[in-house]
Amino acid sequence: MRPLNYAILKHLTTVEKASAQQVFAALKDEYSKFRMCKEKSIFEALMTAEKNGLCEIVDYELDAQGNLITYFGSPGEYSEIINKYIK
Repeated sequence: MRPLNYAILKHLTTVEKASAQQVFAALKDEYSKFRMCKEKSIFEALMTAEKNGLCEIVDYELDAQGNLITYFGSPGEYSEIINKYIK
């Protein structure tokens, strides 16, 4: 099993875009025992990855309650970098 942060990045290489909530939903079955497997922690990991040049913010929207949903993606060279180092 990969470390959770690796799994988050690898998930981004399999989808066009994903929010922290969507990443959580995709990984929760396998990583539910990890104490960092929470939407807030996943969002923080995605923001860190974005600042480190491993993904980018590709979209955002407001949900029905007025909360900002941020979507991350790893198009092109981002996916190449992730796939080069995380097999």
